[in-house]
Amino acid sequence: MLPTETVDTARLPPADRWPYWLELTGRAAAPIAMSSEHAADFRGSARLVDLGGVSLTRFRYQSLAGRRTPKLIRQGDPDIYQLALTVAGSSGISARRRHTEMRQGAFTLIDYGRPYELVHMADGVRREAGALTVVIPKAMLPIPAAKLDRLTASRLSGSEGMGALVAQHLDRLVRHPEQFTPAEAPRLAGITVDLVAAMLAGQIDAEEALPVDVRQQAMLTRVLAFIDRHLGDATLTPQTVADAHHISVRTLHRLFVAERETVAQVIRRRRLERCRQDLADPRLHGRAVQAIGWRWGFTDKAHFSRAFRAAYGMSPQSYREAQALARTVNPVAPRVNDPPAYWPLTG
Repeated sequence: MLPTETVDTARLPPADRWPYWLELTGRAAAPIAMSSEHAADFRGSARLVDLGGVSLTRFRYQSLAGRRTPKLIRQGDPDIYQLALTVAGSSGISARRRHTEMRQGAFTLIDYGRPYELVHMADGVRREAGALTVVIPKAMLPIPAAKLDRLTASRLSGSEGMGALVAQHLDRLVRHPEQFTPAEAPRLAGITVDLVAAMLAGQIDAEEALPVDVRQQAMLTRVLAFIDRHLGDATLTPQTVADAHHISVRTLHRLFVAERETVAQVIRRRRLERCRQDLADPRLHGRAVQAIGWRWGFTDKAHFSRAFRAAYGMSPQSYREAQALARTVNPVAPRVNDPPAYWPLTG
């Protein structure tokens, strides 16, 4: 599991909640002068995931306001950017003579070396605001600061294009740190930086200035996300994947050289994983085995059975029966199903 810290002010006496929240938010990025009408009994929770140099946090909290003042900057400039996605409520930021409002699904880029003011307002249903953030040292982003200055305190989409891919990536890491080992944290940090860099570069038409490896990693992540979204399409092949991304099949295969699997092998493995999950799901017990194969792109029953047996050592039907027996013997066992590769963003 990735290094993770989960906190909830509800576990503290009311008088200790706001001071603790101030300390927590300062630790997640850098100190901010904050205020809230709920400070006497503040409710907030957070999950922090440390990738080593790059940190992610998912916050839930009551309405609040904050200021990064010149005095706080003089006391310590951490040389970081924070990319923040509003996931509940609404938010606004003022910096560099610019004021921007954000609703759910919008990113903004914050430079902690410059003064800014922000406000987060809870929605009227859950009465809470929420944000998903990633903090990246400035030195790790391969884009000149002068160009990034044009993006700070502006609204960036988190629901389409590279922004959607970045949002899904961050969301999965924070929601499911148990799916990764600590040894994978450095690589995940690199992938995260590459995706953010590609997203920001696209906003300022600077993609060609990115290092080749950064552009390749961003393209690989886009390709894998595309594959996951189209596993049920029986016509999904390396050619269709390449066509969808306007690259040649040869270029596509080069992207996968370091992955130790070909494109076709990735498609087959991920299809089989989805079939395995469905076969183990008691809610789908009434669905025919062949129908599950069809759902994930296996149009030939015999081919599906051979591929499944080669991967898992038994036929699809035998696997389903074994899982049903395991649930009977141990009814409180955890569900076998893994979450999808890109967990849908919810508030």
